[in-house]
Amino acid sequence: MGDDGDGGGGSAGVVAVLVIFVILILAAVFVFRGRLFGGGGTQKIDVNVQTPSK
Repeated sequence: MGDDGDGGGGSAGVVAVLVIFVILILAAVFVFRGRLFGGGGTQKIDVNVQTPSK
């Protein structure tokens, strides 16, 4: 049961790179989901702040 250092090391690196790639894609979809699914860019919100009358 000796390990010469070649068993599965290459495939583990490939899996790690693929996992990082998938995480980056999911993060990009999360950030840009409004634009991708019809958000339409920036939205302007009118906030009317008034002091109460005495």
